Amino acid sequence: MAENSKWQSLGQKILSAARNELYLNLPFLDAALGALRLETGFDTPTLATDGQALYYSGTWLSARYERSRALVCRAYLHTVLHCLLRHLPKRRGRDGALWDLCCDIAVESILDGLDYPCLAAPVAVSRRQALYERLGGAEKALTAEAIYRHFRRERLSPYERATLVREFVQDDHSLWEQRQNQENEEQWRRAAQRVQTGMETLFSQNASGGQAVLEQLRVEAREKHDYRAFLQRFAVLGEELGVDGDTFDYGYYAYGLRRYGNMPLIEPLETREARRIRDLVIAIDTSMSTSGELVRQFLSYTYTILKESESFFRTFRLRLLQCDDQLRADQLITNEEDLRESMEHFQLTGQSATDFRPVFDHVEALRRKGALRDLRGLLYFTDGLGVYPTRRPDYDTAFVMLAHQGFPERVPPWGIRVLLDEDELDQEDPQPDTLSEEAQP
Repeated sequence: MAENSKWQSLGQKILSAARNELYLNLPFLDAALGALRLETGFDTPTLATDGQALYYSGTWLSARYERSRALVCRAYLHTVLHCLLRHLPKRRGRDGALWDLCCDIAVESILDGLDYPCLAAPVAVSRRQALYERLGGAEKALTAEAIYRHFRRERLSPYERATLVREFVQDDHSLWEQRQNQENEEQWRRAAQRVQTGMETLFSQNASGGQAVLEQLRVEAREKHDYRAFLQRFAVLGEELGVDGDTFDYGYYAYGLRRYGNMPLIEPLETREARRIRDLVIAIDTSMSTSGELVRQFLSYTYTILKESESFFRTFRLRLLQCDDQLRADQLITNEEDLRESMEHFQLTGQSATDFRPVFDHVEALRRKGALRDLRGLLYFTDGLGVYPTRRPDYDTAFVMLAHQGFPERVPPWGIRVLLDEDELDQEDPQPDTLSEEAQP
């Protein structure tokens, strides 16, 4: 027992020294580096965290420190970055083992990009670069979600997974789901905001190599919105058949039945006012850069939400347009049965370059003819690459794209940027709170 206490005491000194060294070299991470208290109450073979404390093995730390101080600094920051990027609560509902591996790869890709002596890898990372490029890291920062989606599509063999585990796994994730709570998540959300603000302002000139950290924090900072609530911005006020319980007085109605027999004194209203969608345009980018399978998933997802939330009036006008560099298809849908049939048998047409202008020209022509009298909005599913109109239309336009594969920065200032998480498109029963919206002023 005394021997164990000795090793734990030594481990605490090693971690404290590593934290101080990281403070000096990466001051923009100060809000995160001091957020975990050092604890010994959990038996772990390496490092472990529950988002509140950092548990450690003194013997493991001593062995790593003897090899290289940088190994300890990397391990410490590895675990802190898991918390800062909120990998812990996102484990729920996923393949735990695969998610853990993807989080480790994402964090190690950040560490490999931080050019500081205290984080120098003991061996060349060139063999990792091929994987990063295959995962898309050559163009943008890798996120755990993007890596997870990649490996769900391209299944890893047991040998490949074991090889990646040996290469990237650094800490123990067994506490990730056991002790998570709302207060914990809020603490790290605030820490992420402080780090992001610091990197964009105070430390913008000396946050060398930290662009991958900043990019991932920006992804995490996107505000989440309910998809049903988002679609309701396209609704208009109108009348539909049905009893309006808010304006109908059951007391007078019952009095008439009692007083005059089978004759109610006041008839119930036959219509009621409701905010629903009467006119809507969904445009699909059918250029070569857009996957047909993703288009079908998006349409299925959108149909499910529209159907479950009763978003439309009984009769409505939905125009389903397909366009690459010219308008390829215009389908008018006026009832739920046609909508279901269209979604189930959708055929993609096009596969040329991308020009958004033909859709807006066509919609304007329909409005002049009176075919879209109550149009409040247009949903355009795309990757964001293409030629945009120079003038803003007088209705809301949302450019919907995948959060980690789209180019929202290309959307003009008048457009609403809707970033959809592809993980939710894969679910049979999609949940509505799965997108984030970025609207420029």
